[in-house]
Amino acid sequence: MDTTKTTDELEKEMESSRQHFSDDKFWEKVKKYGKKAGSSLVYSVLLLYFTLQKPDVPVTAKATIIGALGYFILPLDLIPDLTPVVGYTDDLAALGVALFQVAIYIDQDVKDKAKAKLRDWFGDDVDTSEIDSKID
Repeated sequence: MDTTKTTDELEKEMESSRQHFSDDKFWEKVKKYGKKAGSSLVYSVLLLYFTLQKPDVPVTAKATIIGALGYFILPLDLIPDLTPVVGYTDDLAALGVALFQVAIYIDQDVKDKAKAKLRDWFGDDVDTSEIDSKID
């Protein structure tokens, strides 16, 4: 099965996934699958979530974030999240597209909040440099 998706295909799927986003569903999924998904995916999700909370982020950027987070929350996506190892690759791709599109709104405060939550769940030894280098 070819799991490579174009940016346009991911954006369309994110658009249709917006209806699945809610704060409660978001935190439930992160808490339930966070350890299995890994710190990079969770950090990406948290960056988007805390960016969404900023009042000065334009509606179009918030729509992109909600679409990506909705796709993350969606229980049945292109590659089911229960599939070992590759189950989160499509989620990470959708989150990566959204991060790239809204990177201008991800400030140090957002990063600090995301890192603090990440440390709570994964401990102090979490390395976020790979994601940070892509959005700086």
